[in-house]
Amino acid sequence: MSETTGASYASAGVDIEAGDRAVELMKEWVKKTQRPEVLGGLGGFAGLFDASALKRYERPLLASATDGVGTKVDIARQMGVYDTIGHDLVAMVMDDIVVCGAEPLFMTDYICVGKVHPERVAAIVKGIAEGCVLAGCALVGGETAEHPGLLGPDDFDVAGAGTGVVEYDRLLGADRIRTGDAVIAMASSGLHSNGYSLVRHVVFDRAGMALDQQVDELGRTLGEELLEPTKIYSLDCLALTRTTEVHAFSHITGGGLAANLARVIPDGLHATVDRSTWAPGAIFDLVGKAGQVERLELEKTLNMGVGMMAVVPAGSVDAALTTLADRGVDSWVAGEITERGDHATGAELVGDYAR
Repeated sequence: MSETTGASYASAGVDIEAGDRAVELMKEWVKKTQRPEVLGGLGGFAGLFDASALKRYERPLLASATDGVGTKVDIARQMGVYDTIGHDLVAMVMDDIVVCGAEPLFMTDYICVGKVHPERVAAIVKGIAEGCVLAGCALVGGETAEHPGLLGPDDFDVAGAGTGVVEYDRLLGADRIRTGDAVIAMASSGLHSNGYSLVRHVVFDRAGMALDQQVDELGRTLGEELLEPTKIYSLDCLALTRTTEVHAFSHITGGGLAANLARVIPDGLHATVDRSTWAPGAIFDLVGKAGQVERLELEKTLNMGVGMMAVVPAGSVDAALTTLADRGVDSWVAGEITERGDHATGAELVGDYAR
């Protein structure tokens, strides 16, 4: 009779010891994100945040958001670079939260892998922690899940959820916007974290490019460009609300500039954005030409060089631009708010891009 060995979690492909080591490696990075309101550390079943800190608010509103990074994670996997994708995750979550004027408070993450490589997981968390520092929020916990059989040994995905707070009478949005307001654009750092299904199809399948290919117009390799982290605007936006009057923000993500800006434009008003006020980066031109992608399709998919927009009263423009310049944010007046005509939508782009 042949001997048989009983099944175990390890034989099914889950390595508990590797998971424990990953937690130990990430602790130092999580510690760097701590705010005074955070209680305890990693290892508990839930992250704790002292809500008594909200007593200074008259009527605190909690703002929450959740998101992922999409197929950009496959670029990180192919390049073997794992410590930047976390910046993208924090930006996608916390820059949604700051749109209503909320201060980011804390965030949790979820990392799903085919096989736990402790150093790799720790590198992902390092990037998330660095992003949280840039957003001013704490990383209070998370989960690393190993899914052998569903994901390949090197495959992974990330997601996160965050919470912020804003005073009720400081809430930003469509109801504050008025005719004559100016639309200020803040430059993106590149593609950010949207449209990568189109981008990957174009550069790999249609153009046959390689990640290690040096691209002169980009000034670096294709992979370095595609992995450029999403800019985190949270603290820049909050600085604007402290130094001048702001009516609304719009985070330019999936759907493009016009569609996202339209989300904060009230009925009866219209935002016109002039393309001639900026020149999109070389990566946008590369994707358009390599895939023969029509301009409208590009604009519906990619941010075209603008990652965040602010709607401010005309009298606040100079102060807003000065604040952003002092913080190293490239910004400019890109458009205005007018009465909506019979055939107008919430927002539209006009003119041709500067070259």
